[in-house]
Amino acid sequence: MPETVSEFAGQFFGIISLTLCLLAFASRRDERLMTYLILANVAFALQFVFFQSWTAAALTVLVIARIALARRYPGSTGVMGGVLAASLVAAWMTWQSWADLPALLAMVTGTVGMFLLNGVAMRVFLGLAALGWMLSHLLAGSVGGTLAEALVIVTNAITIVRLVRARRRDAGAFDEAVAQERL
Repeated sequence: MPETVSEFAGQFFGIISLTLCLLAFASRRDERLMTYLILANVAFALQFVFFQSWTAAALTVLVIARIALARRYPGSTGVMGGVLAASLVAAWMTWQSWADLPALLAMVTGTVGMFLLNGVAMRVFLGLAALGWMLSHLLAGSVGGTLAEALVIVTNAITIVRLVRARRRDAGAFDEAVAQERL
């Protein structure tokens, strides 16, 4: 049970994030995934502020900007480099201890995935980033955030399987159509 108003608020925003993350990673459409992720990260940033995990809070705010920039400039290594540089500066300015490292690693992994990848590959990188964020939530003491990231990982894995199956099914249908044309 949260002992202070700040802890209660942190847990509350973790639960809000949990709901938004589930909606995001259950989506097969990249655009919808990105919209829900922006909203979830607003709640995560507030959660980290209430838990006084300043590096994770700062990097989460940058995650919001990164999502918007990755949508506008997909594949741009220059913009990606700017986001990574801003992340390093933010981490340097807010660094408290080695407990801040998982958030930084999660930010880097997620940034590479969002700018350079799409579909299944992007979701694999976002799943790896979720592992880093889950550790950050554990270290901050957030039950809601930890559960949110764990469920993101599971939901993301299920969506990856669904996308791979759909790709195989579509490829099989294409092969059948080609075979029918030859007859």
